[in-house]
Amino acid sequence: MSGTETKTEVFTITEAGESAPERGNKTRSIFEEYVQPCLAELFGTSLFVFVGCASVVGNVEVSVIQPAVAHGLALGVLIMVLGQISGGHFNPAVSLSVYLCGGMGLPLLLPYVLAQMCGGMIGAGLTKAMFPPDVYAASLGGAFNVVNKDLGTTTLAEAMMSLFLTTVVCMGAVNGQTRSPWVPFCIGLTVTANIFAGGTLSGACMNPARAFGPAVAANHWSHHWIFWVGPTCGALVTVVFIRLLLGDKKTRIVLK
Repeated sequence: MSGTETKTEVFTITEAGESAPERGNKTRSIFEEYVQPCLAELFGTSLFVFVGCASVVGNVEVSVIQPAVAHGLALGVLIMVLGQISGGHFNPAVSLSVYLCGGMGLPLLLPYVLAQMCGGMIGAGLTKAMFPPDVYAASLGGAFNVVNKDLGTTTLAEAMMSLFLTTVVCMGAVNGQTRSPWVPFCIGLTVTANIFAGGTLSGACMNPARAFGPAVAANHWSHHWIFWVGPTCGALVTVVFIRLLLGDKKTRIVLK
C-alpha cells in the first residue's frame, strides 16, 4: 500500500509502488482531487450508517453479534471499493487522525467531516423509512443509548476503542513502514472486535457520524457529546503515539 501524492495528498488503498494515473486536464484534476473524494465519503458513510442502523433496528435477539458483524463487514467492503478514491474514512475521528499523521491535506479535512455527517443523516433516514414506526422507535433507530451511569467510564471506553481503530488505520494505511494491502480487512475486524468488547458498555460507536445520523433521525440526543469527545480523544492519542514513537522516519517528528 502507498499513499498517492497529489496537490492535496489523500491516502488511498493501493499496492506499494503504484502511482496515480495522469490527469487529462485541469477540470478533471480538480474533480478527482477535491470533489470525487468528498462524494465517495458521502456515499460510503451513507451506506455504512444505513447498514449499521438497520442491523440494530432489526436485531430481534438484542445481541451484539448481529451489529458487530454487520458493521465490520460493511466497513471493510466499503473501504476496499472506495478506498482508492477517498481513502475510505467514513468517520470524522479517522479523518482527523489521518490528517494529523500526514495522510491527507488540510483543504479536505472539513469537507470530509461535513460529507460524513450528511452521509450519516442520509443512512439513518433510509433506515427510518424502511422499518415500521413501532420497530424503529423500540430501538431508537439505531441511535446510541448510554446505559452506564458513569459517563466518565463510558467516555473512556469510547476513547480506547477509537484509539485501537485509528491506530490500525494510520499504521496500516498511512505509515510507510507498516502499510498493508490487508488494511480494509483489518479495519473491519477491529470494528467487529470493539463492538464485541464494548457494545454493552457504550455501544462501541467510535464514529461521530455514526452517532450523529440516527440522533438526528430519531431526535435522540441523550449524552450525545460522549460520541464526539471519546473518539476525538482516542484519535489524538493515536497521533501522539505515531508522531512521537511508532511512525517511520517520514512520519515521526522527533528522534529521526
